[in-house]
Amino acid sequence: MPSPSPHTPRVLLVGGGLQSALIALTVLEARPAADLLLLERAARIGGNHTWSFHAGDVPDALRALVDGITEHRWPDYDVAFPERARRVELGYATISSDHLAALVEARCAAAPNARIRTDCDVQSVAPDHVVLAGGERLDADLVVDARGALRDPQSRCGYQKFFGVELETNAAHGVVRPCVMDATVEQIDGFRFLYVLPFSPTRLLVEDTVFSTRPDLETSAWRTRVLHESALRGFTPADVVREEHGVLPMPWSGSGPELQKAGPLRAGYRGRFFHPATGFSFPQALRVAELIARHVDRPQALFAAEDYRGLVRSEQKQARFARFLNRLLFTGVSPATRWTVFQRFYGQPEHVMARFYAGQVSATDRARLLVGKPPRGFSVVSALTGRAIA
Repeated sequence: MPSPSPHTPRVLLVGGGLQSALIALTVLEARPAADLLLLERAARIGGNHTWSFHAGDVPDALRALVDGITEHRWPDYDVAFPERARRVELGYATISSDHLAALVEARCAAAPNARIRTDCDVQSVAPDHVVLAGGERLDADLVVDARGALRDPQSRCGYQKFFGVELETNAAHGVVRPCVMDATVEQIDGFRFLYVLPFSPTRLLVEDTVFSTRPDLETSAWRTRVLHESALRGFTPADVVREEHGVLPMPWSGSGPELQKAGPLRAGYRGRFFHPATGFSFPQALRVAELIARHVDRPQALFAAEDYRGLVRSEQKQARFARFLNRLLFTGVSPATRWTVFQRFYGQPEHVMARFYAGQVSATDRARLLVGKPPRGFSVVSALTGRAIA
């Protein structure tokens, strides 16, 4: 690999998940010769995930780039509740870990000064360098720490737990669009729904999701439950291609991203750049990636830049509202009736839903989401105490 110019700033990305992948792609799109190094402790970047997003989550400046990395897309999707079924006319898309990893690996391999180091344990992260487990020091002008969420002991939260199986069926499954929420299933452990993504006429992802006050997830029982729900819908598997599962925080206290004065820049879940009420992080990760690409020539000036400060303030404001909604959900509504909250949400106009998912709700949107008849089982007293209803 050719040596970069001695005046070319180096960007060092710690962690090989979604946030670092999007930063790498965005920076190299803006500056193909950028000096960029991505560190990942596993054997390959990306992990084992399916990242989903709405078309409205993507900034105009990054639309072409995101279109180029999107693996599956649909013009609309369905939702189903005991008292409401709806087709939502919002574009929906997904990217798998393997797909994104291959694209980032190819892009870095084609760039003169970009590289990826895997099987790489990080001992410490500083504003201008990283020390690896063996003692090697790597210097940089901007260090981005995107290694995943840190547990905030002061934060009270619920959890989004999910277990999914990607199936190759032995006949055409007949599903033509995603079902993002099917809450007609039995309500267990909180608000529960099934999530179905059709990838081909004979391949689909079926995921069982629960918004719970407990983080426990016993994989064997969940696997059995997902396969049972799949069989009820006629999805007879010829093969289970892969599985994925996880537990995402849904905090109702604490704060959003911190306005930093110096690096390392904490990004992704590490920096609280995620949507507290959905667990999704794609739009936030895109906004951070776009910001870094704008400052790649002078990364030391990032923390004093007005666009950085503006982004953090905006994310903080959005996070406060989303955390407030989580508080109402987990502390004010009984588990058996939490589905009514989401049934009501999917009665909103599509432009309100689009801004909510993008983490860009307006004052008018907030009023629409809060004003009206409260959901069944809602307790003002319980919500004021801030203690979760299990």
